[in-house]
Amino acid sequence: MKKVKYRPSVARMLFLSVSFFLSFNALVLAQDNPEDQAVVQETVQGAQESNVEAEPSGGDAAAGKELFNTLCAACHKLDGNSIGPPLRGVNERRDVDWLHSWIRNSSELIAAGDEEAVAIYNEYNQVAMPPFPQLSDADIDNILAYTGQPKAVPQEKQPGDAAAGTQGGGQGGISTDILLGILAFVLLMLLVILFLVNRTLRRFATASGVELPVREKRKPIWKSFVENQFLVITTAIVLMLVGAYFVYGYFMQVGVDQGYQPIQPIHFSHKIHAGDNQIDCKFCHSSARVSKTSGIPSLNVCMNCHKSIGEVAEGTATDEYSKEFYDGEIAKLYNAVGWDPETQSYTGETEPVKWVRIHNLPDFAYFNHSQHVEVGGIACQTCHGPVEEMEIMYQNAPLTMGWCITCHRETNVRTAGNEYYEKVHEELSKKYGVEELTVAQMGGLECAKCHY
Repeated sequence: MKKVKYRPSVARMLFLSVSFFLSFNALVLAQDNPEDQAVVQETVQGAQESNVEAEPSGGDAAAGKELFNTLCAACHKLDGNSIGPPLRGVNERRDVDWLHSWIRNSSELIAAGDEEAVAIYNEYNQVAMPPFPQLSDADIDNILAYTGQPKAVPQEKQPGDAAAGTQGGGQGGISTDILLGILAFVLLMLLVILFLVNRTLRRFATASGVELPVREKRKPIWKSFVENQFLVITTAIVLMLVGAYFVYGYFMQVGVDQGYQPIQPIHFSHKIHAGDNQIDCKFCHSSARVSKTSGIPSLNVCMNCHKSIGEVAEGTATDEYSKEFYDGEIAKLYNAVGWDPETQSYTGETEPVKWVRIHNLPDFAYFNHSQHVEVGGIACQTCHGPVEEMEIMYQNAPLTMGWCITCHRETNVRTAGNEYYEKVHEELSKKYGVEELTVAQMGGLECAKCHY
């Protein structure tokens, strides 16, 4: 009998390998317990936050914030100039009794010749501050308590925080990644064992004179397929039909830009303006009432509000867009129009904003915004989608001919209060035998309505 070559035990090798793997990971995980570090860090941060939140005595900052947002925010900011000066720490720069008199009636102080009052009046273009005689001493103290709060500085994330979080996930046992690595290693070793066992058994069979079964060589499947004419013809027909379907679909999408969402030079959030602040679409796109096009709002329209709004509120920020990002976009607007927020005046140095057009109809297609918006009473969202929910504007509808025709066939004409349509409705309703007429029944499908 042929001598079989000696091989070391595969099971022993597997056991030693797994033992070494577990021992190595145990050494890696043998670190200090991060719970104590987390407690110490939380204690230190808690002490820091307590210092930040400390409120000056003599007023309720929470009540003062509400009064500030109601009465003062239109002309003042806590930080930075607006129509009036910044108010953070004003109780440290001015006498409290003088502030009470100034807030109640600034005009009296100016008329009396108070030097500080006259200086502020002249510095801010001689715009008098409106009087607030309804405010009590407690109300003014509350406002001063709010403006006296120090500016919150965001704490930077410490380098050890990420490591502590990673270690914390492994408390109470071996982490999931290590377990998956062990399982993958064991499966790999099992495959090696099966390969070695199979090769050893074949050698035993060869040494013992046992004939191993030999697979018969079969005809290749592609050759059998070619010899079957029915399958060849059927496959060719199916491929031709599928190819024609995809080619037709491709050509039908030429010029269709549904979902197009370009990045604009200045980030404009329709969600904030039309959604959160409920600004009417036609306030900015005013030409949609009287013109064929909706028009691009001039930057002067933006400055109607942003002369006084130089930064967004803290609650406006999201996980994707921070407050610093939005404030930076407002700064781009200031650079474009040449507005200096410090002096509250125009510098005369402007830069053009190259907006990227989103909705674009072919030149041979005619569409009139005023006819749809004013006469037809169609809401902007009908064609442009939920604009009030869009952070970045995109093309919602396909704007194809079929899409327009479907709308004309399903939309009834608004005839109430329109003498011209009332006369047409009276005649055509008898012709079609209906109570309400669609746009299609009033000629909305005629070629010349939309094509020159």
